[in-house]
Amino acid sequence: MGRYIFGVDVGGTSVKMGLFDAGGMVVDKWEIPTRTENGGENILPDIAESINRKIEEKQYQKEEVAGIGIAVPGPVNGAGVVNKAVNLGWDVTPVKEIIERLCGVPAQVGNDANVAALGEMWKGGGQGYTSLVLVTLGTGIGGGVIVDGRLVTGADGAGGEIGHMHVMDDEQEACNCGCRGCLEQYGSATGIVRLARKVLERTEEPSVLRDTEVTAKAVFDAVKAGDRTAIAVAEEFGEILGKGFAMIASVLNPAAFVVGGGVSKAGEILFEYIRPAFEKYAFPGSKDAKFVLATLGNDAGIYGSAKLVLDAAI
Repeated sequence: MGRYIFGVDVGGTSVKMGLFDAGGMVVDKWEIPTRTENGGENILPDIAESINRKIEEKQYQKEEVAGIGIAVPGPVNGAGVVNKAVNLGWDVTPVKEIIERLCGVPAQVGNDANVAALGEMWKGGGQGYTSLVLVTLGTGIGGGVIVDGRLVTGADGAGGEIGHMHVMDDEQEACNCGCRGCLEQYGSATGIVRLARKVLERTEEPSVLRDTEVTAKAVFDAVKAGDRTAIAVAEEFGEILGKGFAMIASVLNPAAFVVGGGVSKAGEILFEYIRPAFEKYAFPGSKDAKFVLATLGNDAGIYGSAKLVLDAAI
């Protein structure tokens, strides 16, 4: 096996790239812009050009490169074909085939949330656990599932879409996916803002949230300051998210939930509101799941992509 691995995380604005040695140490990190115009036709050639340039800069031989791992925001099948990535402008795109042809190096491709879970298990907050669920609380809710050290991606690469679990029957507003009552409508950053506005509408109680822009950060800052309205929002958030986690645990029985994304910056206080509902609803045999914070931040994707290559070699 080669001595070096490239990890690539393709986002809608930028492509994060990392060069690793076989032990998982970062040799180099950089970013390039994501050119999404014209159906994203430039994205893969840009990635290949950047990797080839880096190999030349480091004076490596291609034989020294074990492979290239790539995380993309869309479902990926076992052949490394992405079945639409809306944020990139892609329709069905054979990412693995294209990168291998342009770079002359083996490639592995995975969904970005699944790959991030792999990264957190390998070098982040999930170290020590071989069965875990990564939950990213950002603009939406992403998920990555690992059982016995292996990603669970599903038949079409759409496994782990926990943000679109149905958790509320009487929801009138549609989620971005087109359904109603999805978990991310309540537990994401935008969901927290939505809950906060509803709480503020139904009460006249004084709150710092009335005098500032309502964001997920503002809500949890207010919770930490003892604001009763913000606490009511956090309780509603925790009840719904905890129930969702309990549903996941009943199916997967993970050893840990690793929580990342922008909302996780609030810290351990999140778990004070999620855990009670989780313990109330979870199947008894699944209640021992730990709750831990993700630690790799925006680097989870490049670490997980590198791990895809290592795992493929086993």
